[in-house]
Amino acid sequence: MSRNDEHDLVRKCLKGDSSAQRSLYEQYKVPMFRLCLRYARDWPEAEDILQDGFVKVFNDLKNYRFEGALGGWIRRVILNAALMHVRRQKRLFPVESLENAAELDTGGDVLADLNARALTKLLQQLPAGYRAVFNLYAVEGYSHKEIAEMLGIDEGTSKSQLFKARKTLKTMIESIMASEKQALENQKTKGI
Repeated sequence: MSRNDEHDLVRKCLKGDSSAQRSLYEQYKVPMFRLCLRYARDWPEAEDILQDGFVKVFNDLKNYRFEGALGGWIRRVILNAALMHVRRQKRLFPVESLENAAELDTGGDVLADLNARALTKLLQQLPAGYRAVFNLYAVEGYSHKEIAEMLGIDEGTSKSQLFKARKTLKTMIESIMASEKQALENQKTKGI
């Protein structure tokens, strides 16, 4: 869709044109749902975040200045909705913090070989605080200082949450790999 087409679509949405609103939603729902899945525990929670996010998109569309890509603006609104969801959850961030957690190594990047779907499923199993910090740092590319400001936490807590998220993911992946290895060995033993 060209920039002019996007701008026409936004203008129609602002006038309350429901078919334009549906078109905007249909155009962006899949990539925005993927974003929501990374911050949610499961599919229904991601759907709730997406719905809240698009309500915010349509309420705030009057603030879109027709500068930059519409998709980028929508992404920021949806990301903020996901972060609001994370902040509303109780006991997100354990009080404990690790000094210099960013300098600690979890033993290699075991996440490199995972495909997006498998990684999303593993991320959904993480506690909300780990999941939020991991996504913001490793996927979205924010600094610990920015994450701390976004989530209302200390920078050290952000580093600690990232360290713990990576460590937990590594343990989960190693467990999956060990199970697969054992299954292959069992098949060889049985002559399959």
